[in-house]
Amino acid sequence: MNSAATLRGHAAVVQPDDATSYWQPMPANGHADPKLTPANTRYDALSMGYQTIAPGGRVREHSHGDQVELQICFRGRGRVVVDGQNHPLAPGTACFLGYDVKHEIINEGPEELVMLWVISPPGLEHFFAAIGRPRQPGEPAPEPFARPEDVVAIERAMGMNDTQA
Repeated sequence: MNSAATLRGHAAVVQPDDATSYWQPMPANGHADPKLTPANTRYDALSMGYQTIAPGGRVREHSHGDQVELQICFRGRGRVVVDGQNHPLAPGTACFLGYDVKHEIINEGPEELVMLWVISPPGLEHFFAAIGRPRQPGEPAPEPFARPEDVVAIERAMGMNDTQA
């Protein structure tokens, strides 16, 4: 855990086009944008970012065995399936997902679905980098691409449980 001296007087401000961004593979498509991570905050207890899910895309059902996740729908509409129960997603919808809670996000709207995520402990940013492709702000989306063949191993190494392996 960080000491108070490490964090005292330290702040991190990340602008919309700053930090890394990764195009995401099917079935989510879209992109993931980690913003506040231990690399820039010096705080090793959480990370935060956005995930943009393309129209018709989805984040596959999974759970986090060693992480707690908060999600807030920021833009767009769809649904989140939590332990098999459907819930509508609209701007302002907030989700708390404890250890081992199965969840899936589905964009059912005509526009991008943007979710803000906070995860503790951090690590989701490494998953997005491992399965994605580097993205530059403003560049057009690539053709949909497949997830890495070893995605289940990547997920397990990062504390995630893919329930659709």
